[in-house]
Amino acid sequence: MARVYNFSAGPSMLPLEVLQTAAAELCEFGTTGQSVMEMSHRSKEYQAIIDETQALLRELMQIPDDYEVLFLQGGASSQFAMVPLNLMTGSGKADFVITGQWANKAYKEAARYGQANVVASSADKTYSYIPKLDPATFTKDADYFHICMNNTIYGTKYHTLPDTGDVPLVADISSCILSEPIDVTRFGVLYAGAQKNLAPAGVTIVIVRKDLIGHAQDITPTMFNYQTHADNGSMFNTPPCYTIYIAGLVLKWIKNTIGGLENMQKINQKKAALLYDFLDQSKLFHGTVVKEDRSLMNVPFVTGNDELDAKFVAAAKAAGFVNLKGHRSVGGMRASIYNAMPVEGVQALVAFMEQFEKENR
Repeated sequence: MARVYNFSAGPSMLPLEVLQTAAAELCEFGTTGQSVMEMSHRSKEYQAIIDETQALLRELMQIPDDYEVLFLQGGASSQFAMVPLNLMTGSGKADFVITGQWANKAYKEAARYGQANVVASSADKTYSYIPKLDPATFTKDADYFHICMNNTIYGTKYHTLPDTGDVPLVADISSCILSEPIDVTRFGVLYAGAQKNLAPAGVTIVIVRKDLIGHAQDITPTMFNYQTHADNGSMFNTPPCYTIYIAGLVLKWIKNTIGGLENMQKINQKKAALLYDFLDQSKLFHGTVVKEDRSLMNVPFVTGNDELDAKFVAAAKAAGFVNLKGHRSVGGMRASIYNAMPVEGVQALVAFMEQFEKENR
C-alpha cells in the first residue's frame, strides 16, 4: 500500500488506524450483521454509537453538563445563519472580527438577520495577522461576539481570546477542533465542520450553552432551530450516521493512541515548529503570517516567484506530497498539518524543501 502525505486543507487525511478499523468493520459492525451505513438511526445499535461518540467528545473537550452537543448537517457554513437566527434575538446586534474569508461570510450572513458590527479586520494585509482588539469598540448590548479561531486559508490563529464580558463568545473552530485543549466555558457557542480534524465531510459539531437555546427568531426554519435538535438528541431527521461513526473512531484514537488533547497539542506544536523553523532560516521559502499569530494547523508559504511556486507544487506532488497548492487569495503553498498528519510527514516535507532549495537557488 502506497499512501501519500496529504496536506489538504480539507477534506483532510484521517489516521491510518481509524481507516483500518473502518475497513475491517465496513461490511459488519460488531455482530449486527450489517454495516453502519445500512443501520437504522432509530436502532439501539446506532443509538449506542452516537451516544459513545458524544460521551468521548465531552470527555476529551471537558464539555460541562450545561452545554448541548449537537451533530448537525450543512457544514460550518450553515452555522453562519443558525447562530444569528438563534442568538440575535435580544438587541438584534452582534460583533464580528474579520480575519478571513469564513469570518467575513459569517458576518455577511448575520447582517441579513440583524445589526452586524465589524469591530476589527485584518483585510488590509491579506489577513496575515490577528488584529489587536479594543474592548471600548465592542457593542455592550450585543447578543454575541463572533470570531473564527483558526483561519484555514490564511494560517492565523487566536492565541488570546477576546474578553467579551457577559456577551457570549461564538467561535468557528472548524480547522482547530481537538488540536489542543480549549476552555469550553469561555464560549457561548462553538461549531466545527468535521472534515479537517474529526471525520469525513458530512457532520457539523455544535457545542452550545443551554441557556442560549429556545429563543430563536420567529422566522427560523424548524431545521435551523437549535431547540429542535436538542430536544431530539440530534435525531429530528436522519443524521450523517456513518460520519458520526468515523468521528467516534477518531475520538478513540485521540484518547487511546495519542493520550488526550494535551499530548495532541504537543505533537502539533512539534510539527509546526519543524516547518516554521525551516521557513524562518530558508533563503528561498518564507511564511506569510506574523510570528505571534501563526496557526498550528495551516502553514502558508511562498517563494515570491509564481513560476517557482508552481514548479515546487508539481515536484512535491510527484514525490508524494499532495495538495500543497495555496489558496488563490494568498498564492504560493499551504501545508495543512492537522492531527492525523504524522511528525514523519512534516519531517519528510522539510527534507524535500531543503533539497528543492539547493537545486533552485
